[in-house]
Amino acid sequence: MGRKILVGVAWPYVNGEKHIGQIAGAYLPPDIFARFQRMIGNDVLMVSGSDTHGTPIMLKADAEGVAYPEIVAKYHGLFVNGCLAMGLTFDLYSHTDTANHWVVTQQMFTRHWETGFVYKDIQRQWYDPVAGKFLADRYVEGDCPFCGYPDARGDQCDHCGRLYDALELKNPRSKISGTTELEVRETEHFFLDMGKMNEPLLQWIAEGKEHWRPNVINFTRGQLELRELRGRAITRDLDWGVTIPIGHYPDKRIYVWYDAVIGYLSAAIEWALLSGDAEAWRQWWDADVNPTAHIYNFIGKDNIPFHTIIWPGMLIGYNHGASRLNLPYDVPANEYLNLRGGKFSTSRGNVIGWNTVLAQFQADAWRYVLTAMAPETADVEFTWQDFMERINNELVANWGNLVNRMLGFAYKRFGGQIPTPGPFTADDEAFLAEIKAGFESVGALYQAVKLKAALQEARRLSQRVNQYLNDNAPWKSISNDPLRAATSVYVALQAIDWLKLLWAPILPHSSEQLHNMLGYTQPLFGRQYTEIVEDARGQHEVLRYDHTPARGRWEATQLAAGQALREPSPLFVKLDEALMAEKLS
Repeated sequence: MGRKILVGVAWPYVNGEKHIGQIAGAYLPPDIFARFQRMIGNDVLMVSGSDTHGTPIMLKADAEGVAYPEIVAKYHGLFVNGCLAMGLTFDLYSHTDTANHWVVTQQMFTRHWETGFVYKDIQRQWYDPVAGKFLADRYVEGDCPFCGYPDARGDQCDHCGRLYDALELKNPRSKISGTTELEVRETEHFFLDMGKMNEPLLQWIAEGKEHWRPNVINFTRGQLELRELRGRAITRDLDWGVTIPIGHYPDKRIYVWYDAVIGYLSAAIEWALLSGDAEAWRQWWDADVNPTAHIYNFIGKDNIPFHTIIWPGMLIGYNHGASRLNLPYDVPANEYLNLRGGKFSTSRGNVIGWNTVLAQFQADAWRYVLTAMAPETADVEFTWQDFMERINNELVANWGNLVNRMLGFAYKRFGGQIPTPGPFTADDEAFLAEIKAGFESVGALYQAVKLKAALQEARRLSQRVNQYLNDNAPWKSISNDPLRAATSVYVALQAIDWLKLLWAPILPHSSEQLHNMLGYTQPLFGRQYTEIVEDARGQHEVLRYDHTPARGRWEATQLAAGQALREPSPLFVKLDEALMAEKLS
């Protein structure tokens, strides 16, 4: 069955349409990686869900004048539709306002309380006397205490990524009433004792983290070596969120930053329950059952401290009890995809809506461009001009036109079948060996989560097929040496058949189309579907994926001569500059 690989994908807030910056940073890369891992035969569990709690959702509900559950249903459904259109193959995409997630979160909280990693204390907090409320995190903004960014949130700065206490904000203001005349009042809360986690986390990152991206390991090591971790409140004075399982606190809730990361575990447990084997999640999570499982957390750089410090620290605290959970193997965080010189931001209106543009352009076009310009090691600026040029000059001109002209030629000139070749020349053999080697070279890049480099290598190999055809010109030799023409066409189609697999993690829709046109009867990939689940907290929609067909497909199989082709059609749509004029302006 291969290695157990858990792909944990960042949980998006359900407070609006997601933008392409978020997709490029946190949602497309794990799907590419998970598809590859399934193709090489590993047993993948890819999970995530909508983050339904916290002040972003509450603020959105206030702005739209509706109840919190209405916001959850509206934007959870919108994201699920986007996943279906983009082809994001979640084994389970759920959300945090489910009975299962509440139970798992409360169990984690209780374990931390029992092991001494959670304690009670009095916290000084901003209070809005106009609204008559304590200001939890995003209900207060101000100047970042570290970099001076003027629109810093109450818990973290969007500009420099630093975490801090809200009282450290400079020039704070309420997002409820707008007042700057805030008061500091005391309120009792539960705290995660992160100071206890500092040394264990330092030991953990010192062991076998050579495969981590430099930006991730350097940031994490720098934070831990400061030895400044201290207690961090994990409850808030709110009426929306998971209730506290200890004592009686009707006006307080477990806060979102503690609650949401537990979703990687709770979603695996929910998947197991839905799959009919309630204990199956342990194959990925339980270190006593399977310590060799690899857990990957795909995120944007603003989430690095939550996934390399806070969440592993929570797992370390949990593991002081009777059972042990696996810690993350890798946290491949991306930098930012920017727009108009600044960070994409839903709250500030600097966005290109994901669902909106998926209705305008092919999903594989977006998958290609967002991978080609992936911000893996540095911020990248998105422009519509770059989008159009990459599609027309790379995706269409290189791969799309190659497939279209070669399958069209074979279909018309060889009776709608894969031609039977004659003897291969030394050049034919060398060429096929070079393309076949792509299973190793491209595969190694997928494995290392170097997805942009994997795309570049696949594109290079595609160009080699174009060069081979230009050198052999079967459209010329077919009149005077039909056997040689049949051989070169067969060789080119064999290379295209292999390249179809090398491209498949990035371009699943067009690879499936090509797979079908080449005459295969079994699908290349599985089926995405939605399901309505009912539990003690009501009904919720989940996204699921049947990944059985893709297992073990990463191999250079021989293309069958005489196999019937299906009538070819273009894989990609070339973009018209005149029709793109509004976006290019």
